[in-house]
Amino acid sequence: MENLYLDQDIKTPKLDFNYTKGELTIEGISVPENTIDFYSPFVFWVKEYVQQPKKTILKIKLEYFNTSTSVVLLNIMRDVASMGTEFSTIEWYYEPDDLEMKEVGEDYKNMLDTNFELIAMKLS
Repeated sequence: MENLYLDQDIKTPKLDFNYTKGELTIEGISVPENTIDFYSPFVFWVKEYVQQPKKTILKIKLEYFNTSTSVVLLNIMRDVASMGTEFSTIEWYYEPDDLEMKEVGEDYKNMLDTNFELIAMKLS
């Protein structure tokens, strides 16, 4: 399976899905014009990836995202969580003073049955 990478833009995050390392990273700002089209190759990649479970960390380091991105993120997180707690960990990064982003992470954590860590750190 190939690694999948897309560099960050003004409205779109960096996406670094590394099969070799078992690390999937979404980082930056996510307000694409068409969220479904933008994320489609990555959603498809994750669906294939989870068929061959390996120790995986999904790192979400978003400073801001729109509502349509939140749906895509949940779907990706559900797919990763479907591999089971022995294979999957989700790390939700947020700025220490961004309580809203922390609460969103807590909401996702409550929706998913997997290892889910909330990590406060400077993102930019």
